[in-house]
Amino acid sequence: MDSKVSHELDNLVVCAKEGNREALESLVRAIQRDVYSLAMRFLWHPQDAEDATQEILIRVITGLSGFKGDSNFRTWVYRVASNTLLTLGKKRMEQTALSFEEFGEALAAGFSEAPLTDTHDVASALLLEEVKVGCTHAMLMCLDRDHRFAYILGEILDLDHREGAEILAISPAAFRKRLSRANTRIVSFMTSHCGLVEPANACHCRLRVNAAVEHGCVRPDELLFAQSLSQAKRFPEVLQTIRQLEETRRAAALYRSHPQLEPSDTFMSWLTKLLDEMPDLSHSDKPFPTLAS
Repeated sequence: MDSKVSHELDNLVVCAKEGNREALESLVRAIQRDVYSLAMRFLWHPQDAEDATQEILIRVITGLSGFKGDSNFRTWVYRVASNTLLTLGKKRMEQTALSFEEFGEALAAGFSEAPLTDTHDVASALLLEEVKVGCTHAMLMCLDRDHRFAYILGEILDLDHREGAEILAISPAAFRKRLSRANTRIVSFMTSHCGLVEPANACHCRLRVNAAVEHGCVRPDELLFAQSLSQAKRFPEVLQTIRQLEETRRAAALYRSHPQLEPSDTFMSWLTKLLDEMPDLSHSDKPFPTLAS
């Protein structure tokens, strides 16, 4: 986050804590995409991510009066998010999550006898994007929660060790160790299985699309991840750049190339309703609302 954006957020925080509803609305809308994106990467499924994002945003709003400004506001928001996400009950993808070994076996058995041949039409481009994002997200689910969160913070969001440690309330040394373990497992698995980062590998998205559709893993009329056709069409060019990187950097670059997914219209309607119901206390002696209010 650049310094200008950070300064703007700081100003919004001050005004929101004084009870200004417009400032609070602007503040929440400024962070909701990042919170949802974090929840999506952590939980895999959009509905679970939306549910978690709702809880996180409510905690941010009701806990804002307790934010003292000792850390970057984004760091504090991610800290609230980590406390929420790491203590959730197991969600749908976690209930069926595989180990890396089991996932590798599933990939080997999941090739289609009729691979996707025309990858340039709209439907095929979106299906390839769906398989790519869904499969690489599923790899993250092979990590336990602590290592998954560290990998998302340190490799995908590219936060430094000090900020990652502050978010997770651990020492920088512990964060580095956790991140290193997670990165080693992801890189090792992708390097030996994924055709995106290593073209010589057997597993390629076009070989998996038809099988994924046949088994109901991908629903062409209800795509979870492929929201942008332009992004899908640009990916082959992006992939060329990724493959030019050192082998150990390709996995993180692949995750960073994913589009920032948007929550559903239903979620946005909920958010609008929530913010509309917040009182404007800028000219009132009432305290900023908290969980106990």
